[in-house]
Amino acid sequence: MNPKFVSYVMQTAAFIDEKAKHVSRGKVNRLLISGLEKVNIPVPFSDDPEKSLAEQARIVAILDKFDALTNSITEGLPREIELRQKQYAYYRDLLLSFPKPVVVEA
Repeated sequence: MNPKFVSYVMQTAAFIDEKAKHVSRGKVNRLLISGLEKVNIPVPFSDDPEKSLAEQARIVAILDKFDALTNSITEGLPREIELRQKQYAYYRDLLLSFPKPVVVEA
């Protein structure tokens, strides 16, 4: 399995909920190896290891790119600001463009 793929899966709400079922509660919550073994990790194309690893790599690449765009101050944020400014200008101009008054000559 692709370690980064497993890392992304472990951040999902479904994994966290499943993991919570196997935590031993006391003063300190513990997740033992035996509990972790019971948590299911979805694997694409589980019957074909080569295809599975390729799909895992594709998913990781998409999530890495998305993560970079959403968390990068130098890339994602300036682009998002620029897009919102263009969107604002478009709708502002649309809202403030009134039909020209028709001049009636007597």
